[in-house]
Amino acid sequence: MLPSTPGADLTPSEDNGVGLSDSTLSQHRRKMLDLINRLHTTGLTDMDLPMIAVIGSQSAGKSSLIESISGITLPRSAGTCTRCPTECKLSRSEDSWKCLVKLHITTGPSGQPCDVLTIPFGSPITDKADVEDRIRRAQRAILNPSTEPQKFLYELEDQTAEQAELSFSKNCVSLEISGKDVADLSFVDLPGLIASVGSAGKTGDIDLVKGLVTSYIERPSCVILLTVTCETDFENQGAHHLTKKHDPEGKRTVGVLTKPDRIPAGEESMWLKFIRNEQEPLVNHWYCVKQPGSQMLKDGISWAEARKEENNFFALTQPWSSMESQYQKFLRTSNLTERLSTILSELIAKRLPDIHKELYNILRKTRDEMRKLPKAPSTDPVGEVWSIVGQFSKQLFQRLEGTPDQDGILQTIRPHQEEFKRAVRGTAPRFIPWAKGEIRELPAIDFLANEEDEPQKSREGVPPMLTPRSSTPQSGIYIEDVLDHAQRARTRELPDNYPFIVQETYIKEFTEKWETPSRILFDEVYDILKNDLSDLVHEHFEKMGRGGTLHSVLMIVNEHLDKAAKQAREKINWLLELEKAPTTLNVHYYSNYKIKFLGYYKGCRDREELTTKLQNYRAPTTMHTSPNHGQAFHQGIQKALTGLTEIGLSVQVGDLPKLLPVDPMEPALLIMAGVRAYFQVAYKRFADMVPLAIDYEIVRGLHKGMEQALLDGLSLTGPDAYVRCQLMVQEHSSVASKRTELQKKLDRLNAASLELRKLFV
Repeated sequence: MLPSTPGADLTPSEDNGVGLSDSTLSQHRRKMLDLINRLHTTGLTDMDLPMIAVIGSQSAGKSSLIESISGITLPRSAGTCTRCPTECKLSRSEDSWKCLVKLHITTGPSGQPCDVLTIPFGSPITDKADVEDRIRRAQRAILNPSTEPQKFLYELEDQTAEQAELSFSKNCVSLEISGKDVADLSFVDLPGLIASVGSAGKTGDIDLVKGLVTSYIERPSCVILLTVTCETDFENQGAHHLTKKHDPEGKRTVGVLTKPDRIPAGEESMWLKFIRNEQEPLVNHWYCVKQPGSQMLKDGISWAEARKEENNFFALTQPWSSMESQYQKFLRTSNLTERLSTILSELIAKRLPDIHKELYNILRKTRDEMRKLPKAPSTDPVGEVWSIVGQFSKQLFQRLEGTPDQDGILQTIRPHQEEFKRAVRGTAPRFIPWAKGEIRELPAIDFLANEEDEPQKSREGVPPMLTPRSSTPQSGIYIEDVLDHAQRARTRELPDNYPFIVQETYIKEFTEKWETPSRILFDEVYDILKNDLSDLVHEHFEKMGRGGTLHSVLMIVNEHLDKAAKQAREKINWLLELEKAPTTLNVHYYSNYKIKFLGYYKGCRDREELTTKLQNYRAPTTMHTSPNHGQAFHQGIQKALTGLTEIGLSVQVGDLPKLLPVDPMEPALLIMAGVRAYFQVAYKRFADMVPLAIDYEIVRGLHKGMEQALLDGLSLTGPDAYVRCQLMVQEHSSVASKRTELQKKLDRLNAASLELRKLFV
């Protein structure tokens, strides 16, 4: 703190000089104070910027103190004085004295936070005599938020006395005062705390003012200038209790005793304890000032005269004049002003690193919020809409062609295709080659083991896989029923011939079951495509315009999907119709399967020891051992195969059961083998064709014509295209409002960032 000489001549060089005009103030201090003034000027409300808040109870001399610091006269008429915060930004300059009055709006008429607005209120004032009237009118504008502010700037004087809409407001009047003899200081004058409301007041005013004051002094960077009047008992002044609550250790509070000339006789010593920091000690001490009384103000005392009168009071009046020299620096407005200037500049310098960090974090968060908003409407709406449609079409094509992602469309469809194949395979006719009374289990069909994709060997005797959405497995078809069916179907055929209708009937039974898994597969694929398509549409069009475009696009793409679905259904029905007329050109595979199934069924029927041995025969691993039978049986098998080969019959071990005597059920066995062989050929064909048809018609086919459908459906061509595109990209009012709000916030933050950078230039 710069030294101050008690009783020094504080009369400035010019009659209109105000405040502290010490030319020895360091440039660093002035830079700090100028910086915080400029940061406040940017309208930055998101940060805890250092400030001085002047608080006190009503009639504590707060207004007089502010007048002595700022050199201006505040309104004192009822209804307008101290009804809203008043920011005073004092800065020394080489230019002539001037005062700019602005309205700083942070809350709307309903009291809810709104976009920060700083509104100039009239032209710059160059005559101090005009300041009081301008402040009165500015406060009147603040207290009547539903009325255009400029109305109060030019209204007649008697109109200012009308009842205001609000008793108090968080919006404030901002005074930017500069001149050669002005202190470098910034502070905000807050409404005085009230203990009761008058007839014109409102019940909630007490809490409203208390909340308003609290919103300032609870900030860690707020220096509290606590004004206490000496004419009232200290403990009864609510401002002190509120300060104690938010700054219990007194680290950021500066105490000011006012009206020392009104101390009752004999009580001076109690107040001197405050100046000596013995009573309610504060880190930044207590000060005492003497301001002009009501009569002096009415007589028009000047600022210079008031300062001289104050100096004389402390120099000539006991016990102040006889206080120890070390405490004289805590008397007089000039010493207080200088100390406040020092405290604030030091606080700003200390807070600079944190201000930089906070500003960076707020900037980053604000930019992130801005990026989350939909892209701002383009000046070329047609180009923008066409571009979005093109991007959507391109990504749709990529997904339908296949992407190496776990959640890709093809990866999601594939399990349903496998389930479809299993369901179709599960419709295989379950022929049982023995009488109904026998309780036996069908052996494994070894020649099908490598053809099925199940982990276990295919067993004809195991109940077949349930078809999707089916509750019971199909029942077995016994050989005697097959023979009875064949005999009933005979017309004019020879005794050893049976009509094809018998086989066709059994074939029809399993092909009719293929419709259900085909429909299930189609429905699953349709749902997958529809959901994926919806997600893709939302990704590209959800943030476009006001939402109408999204719904229009959803209708268009779903309609296009339904067209592709219709073609896919028609193709599936066509394939099902084809299977109603059993036939195949794959003669080799059909014949091969028929021979194998015939041998399988015959082997199941013959329970003689020889048959069992032949069925279970395995070639030995060496010439000396056989895993199933003795050496003699093996040698006999080899001789039989050799002998048959010598007479021109090329056979294998599996063909030997065919040499067994003719079974009376041979006709039924032939029918069973033929039907079962045809199933193997037909089901593989059908299990391939249906997924291929679905893939071609609705998966790959979905992209065909999609882009053109969007261009036509959204009417993106023709004379009205520009107007339609303009409407489509026109964003919702809430988004536009949010964008404007964030942009203004960014502007304020960038302006504050620029001011911080200037400090080091």
